Amino acid sequence: MNIIIFGPPGAGKGTQAALIKEAFNLEHLSTGNMFRNAIKNETPVGLKVKSIMDAGNLVSDEIVVEMVDEELKDPKYDKGCIFDGFPRTVAQSEAFDNLLADKGQNVKALIALEVPEEELVRRILSRGQGRTDDTEEGVKNRLKVYHNETAPVLAYYADQGLVKSINGVGTVDEIFDRIKQALG
Repeated sequence: MNIIIFGPPGAGKGTQAALIKEAFNLEHLSTGNMFRNAIKNETPVGLKVKSIMDAGNLVSDEIVVEMVDEELKDPKYDKGCIFDGFPRTVAQSEAFDNLLADKGQNVKALIALEVPEEELVRRILSRGQGRTDDTEEGVKNRLKVYHNETAPVLAYYADQGLVKSINGVGTVDEIFDRIKQALG
């Protein structure tokens, strides 16, 4: 079973992905974690990605798809995965569907966490992760990039009947209960 956890920065994707992983016995693939590890280890990709992320922009489709494709070769993903932060563009979605089809798999659902913008800004500024763009202006730029470049992914999967919209406001457990109910 392959599930995409989807939403703007600060929506709680990582938190909910960890719960979904545990409840449904899936692996968790976070492109954000992949990028952070590459940056921490100062790999060539990590150095390139750092400058892009520091500006609040999205990493190119080519780099992201290549990293995910390489990661999915690990047999631990054969039973399915919760994808966190991927796909972020329609081009990535199309490439992702092809990668899964090559493995005889598909996307079961896209869980869309819906959170008002003012709540997103509050959450990001209060969590103190230390990103260089964790300022009100930086967060608003990330949200603008999300709406312009990432939100069309929602329409792509809605056309396939795979979107499950979830109210992303409430306690972690309340939100997770809504997700479990949506996934059946």
